[in-house]
Amino acid sequence: MSDRPGLRITEIFHSLQGEGLSTGERTGFIRLTGCPLRCGYCDTAYAFTGGRWMFLDEILADVAGFHVRYVCVTGGEPLAQRGSLELLSRLCDAGYQVSLETAGAIDVAGVDPRVTKVMDLKTPASGESDRNLYANLDHLALGDQLKFVICDPEDYRWAVRQVLSLGLPERCTVLFSAAAGRVAPGDLADWILRDQLPVRLQVQLHKTLWGDQPGR
Repeated sequence: MSDRPGLRITEIFHSLQGEGLSTGERTGFIRLTGCPLRCGYCDTAYAFTGGRWMFLDEILADVAGFHVRYVCVTGGEPLAQRGSLELLSRLCDAGYQVSLETAGAIDVAGVDPRVTKVMDLKTPASGESDRNLYANLDHLALGDQLKFVICDPEDYRWAVRQVLSLGLPERCTVLFSAAAGRVAPGDLADWILRDQLPVRLQVQLHKTLWGDQPGR
């Protein structure tokens, strides 16, 4: 068996970034297989299992065909595979602006500092808030992003407490996103305005454009 580094990949595709500060940018996506969490609102459960083994050189060759500036490594949970750290560094070495989407339950200390970390802090309604690794907050920089997926008013109140008590807006950009079918984005916008929160409302562009189609 070859000792060339590789990863189990669910899909590699070319689309517009639907979330975060680079929303709307043409982006190459690398979706890794596997995740140790089971959030109640997860929309990528198809990435929990399966996938195919690819060597890092193959992954980079696929992405190069998209002729993009931005690359997003997502999942599943990318950090659940040990080789993901090398992939992130290889992408940075190739000149891409690289973002990592991570659930925040696995240590991010080893992530290449050139990578933009887009990390969740799981709310109670996700069913996985006890998995939050708060030590990860110490590894976030001003260019990184911290996301709360809000499922109900109690989630919102919980998230507000975290934002204010932990001084999160001084660490990085804070994103509030409405869980699809559970909170109306307009209601979440009204709550943010009412409470004058130093956070950014996030609406998933890709779902507006293409619904729940995977790989878009």
